[in-house]
Amino acid sequence: MRLSYYVVQEDEVMSQPWEIYDTLLDGLPGDVVVRASGQGARWTRVLNSAGGVGTAWTMDVRSRPALADGSLEDRPLRDVAALVKSWNLAEASIGQAAINSWYSREETAAANGFEPTGEGLTWRQVFDPYQKMIAGRKVAVIGHFPFAEAALAGAGEYICLERNLQPGDWPDSACEYVLPECDVVFISSSSFVNKTAPRLIELSRDAHTVLVVLSTPLNQCSSTTVWTPSPASSQRARSPTRPPWLSWCRPVTSDPASGSTATGPETAWTSRRVTRGRAAQT
Repeated sequence: MRLSYYVVQEDEVMSQPWEIYDTLLDGLPGDVVVRASGQGARWTRVLNSAGGVGTAWTMDVRSRPALADGSLEDRPLRDVAALVKSWNLAEASIGQAAINSWYSREETAAANGFEPTGEGLTWRQVFDPYQKMIAGRKVAVIGHFPFAEAALAGAGEYICLERNLQPGDWPDSACEYVLPECDVVFISSSSFVNKTAPRLIELSRDAHTVLVVLSTPLNQCSSTTVWTPSPASSQRARSPTRPPWLSWCRPVTSDPASGSTATGPETAWTSRRVTRGRAAQT
């Protein structure tokens, strides 16, 4: 299997945690509406009028009141996507899926520098291209993926950070202490839903940082903004020998019936866009 991607190296700082969300929302069109939405125990999906389907991890946390009432059908995509800022995390899942419904469109993904890596690849192979990179290095994975430890067996040290702990996992509160010391960090993009993504990327600013799996928006925000410090990633005090890299990787699949793009196992997309960075291939 060959998975090619460009890593991103940028120099400016997103200084507010909401900025990453605002940038994603600003990139949405004003003339597209939501056609349907659905929420299951694991996945939330949104279909838009441009034929795009987006997926996000469902977080069934409703301790705070919802911002939206009634059906979301025929509402502007931008309004539904703005629900990603809700602290009712079940509602925020809908917002993230709405964001992804635009960026997962084949045309939008291609315009943002992403391309399919080939059929037969699934999100279970998301760690495989990094096997050489992680050899002998300190690696953290945020989110418990049952196949990750085996795929990353060559790491000098493997750390899984998880909120819902399983044997061997580190509690997610250890992120503040562990991530700044890591060489490579994989972050589950469900962290966009619960709003931990900005801080996690900041903590990983000196590592090669990869956002993975189905909740990842296929957007690099812009060629002039950097995934750094606060909200989105970084390199506030970067080492000249360990620059902060950020690469995005998320599996999607095309729906031949509708011509839309949705999350699924058949096709993987990876970034081919570089912004003042250097190319890396495996």
